Amino acid sequence: MLVSDFDFDLPPALIADRPAVPREAARLLYFHGGAIDPGNWTVGDLPALLRPNDLLVFNDTKVIPARLFGRRERGPAEVKVEALLLKPLGQRRWTAMAKPARRLKPGDRVLFEGGVAAEMIERQGDQLIFAFDREDAELLLVLEKVGAMPLPPYIMAQRAVDERDRTDYQTIFAEKLGAIAAPTAGLHFTQPLLERLKEMGVRTASVTLHVGAGTFLPVKVERVEDHKMHAEWGEVTPAAVEAVQASRAAGGRIIAVGTTSLRLLESAARADGTLRPFQGETDIFITPGFQFHVAEGLITNFHLPKSTLLMLVAAFVGLEGQRAIYRHAVGKGFRFYSYGDTSLLFR
Repeated sequence: MLVSDFDFDLPPALIADRPAVPREAARLLYFHGGAIDPGNWTVGDLPALLRPNDLLVFNDTKVIPARLFGRRERGPAEVKVEALLLKPLGQRRWTAMAKPARRLKPGDRVLFEGGVAAEMIERQGDQLIFAFDREDAELLLVLEKVGAMPLPPYIMAQRAVDERDRTDYQTIFAEKLGAIAAPTAGLHFTQPLLERLKEMGVRTASVTLHVGAGTFLPVKVERVEDHKMHAEWGEVTPAAVEAVQASRAAGGRIIAVGTTSLRLLESAARADGTLRPFQGETDIFITPGFQFHVAEGLITNFHLPKSTLLMLVAAFVGLEGQRAIYRHAVGKGFRFYSYGDTSLLFR
């Protein structure tokens, strides 16, 4: 299968740079029974679309304000540096993307905002390894004060990151610090909406997948099979497994809120359809032909052309279903990407 099979024309005006207010006012495309429902739904209408004992599985990862700005301390000329911290490696070392990466050499020292200093010690492909002057826990505290939220490039191309993004780009479920991108389908939920869903008998559970660098990286190969996913750390707890089992036993459907939750659930599933506790890294790549074992429904935003997330949607509803959904979304003016509208899809 070719990556070009997942291309489509998207008018730039449909790329959202702010979320809907209130969050549940975002439009929702409802796909079930192999067809697009003609209703004009919003996220706030979910109580009318779900059933008692359905289980919504959220990702409780918390986004690190992982973008730091600084300057190289030595060299023939001052160089301004922007770094996006990706993953801790232990011993005060982190992988990072940086600009301008080509002007940073091993041994260069960078002084970042907040008084944080780091030495660039190694280059690994398109990523750099920085050794910081403090332990990870202290560094995270500094990032909470001076770091910028790591908004996707397609939003930062439209405007600068601001203080409002610290709230807008974090779900209300965010508990476990470790992501550099938000699980964006979860951004649409508010506490009042959750209370309404709970009152009608909809259940909830949480898993954790720390969204990593792969979410920003384009697919550069021609054949889908040649693409290699970046590994991300995740956990499915025994409590989450029990919640899935209880919902199934009561006749409910398992609905992943976001592609991150879905990828993690399917990573933890056995071939016989049972779910097991899981903790570790997953590089699962879901493309058309994938056999799903857990998720029957998926809440997901509208994704980039030729992206791995679009391929996942095609695997979930079929390639023709995915194409119909995206033609409809573009034609009806749905807003795209992280701060955009969303969809409720059933296989």
